Amino acid sequence: MIWRGVLMVKKRKHPKFLRPNFGRSSRKRVKRSWRSQRGIDNKKRLKIKYMGASPSIGYGQPAQLRHKHPIGLPEVLVDSASKLEGLKEVAVRIAGGVGRKKREEIVKKAEALGLAVLNKAKKYSAPEKKKPEEKKAEAPALKQEEKPQGQKPDETKESKS
Repeated sequence: MIWRGVLMVKKRKHPKFLRPNFGRSSRKRVKRSWRSQRGIDNKKRLKIKYMGASPSIGYGQPAQLRHKHPIGLPEVLVDSASKLEGLKEVAVRIAGGVGRKKREEIVKKAEALGLAVLNKAKKYSAPEKKKPEEKKAEAPALKQEEKPQGQKPDETKESKS
């Protein structure tokens, strides 16, 4: 796989390491996060196969790939343009709390230094502009029963004759 002209590294996959009883409706309090089992009769601790895999050192990545982004470079979290000084051959990730102006400044400086920026564009919600309502071209036609505003209710054509 190639990302922006750089050959991407594919890391080895491993199974999901779930806690026993995670996902059971009767035990909703059990969270997904891994915890090592300590019970004397626990099937997961005894490494019974149907209980699923447990984390072990054998699932680790090779030393050349460890702590690297899939593009093959180590990641550095940056929150200001001054932190880019002295960086070489790293992938830059801009911190989430950085605003639009500072983000643009960091991206420009990183491109000048030849650094890869992983999250260049952040989607900002632009304030919606309200469109002025279109004026109605024609005034509503008067109904036959309605009287013009200038006449009093008791004055009608029939009463004048």
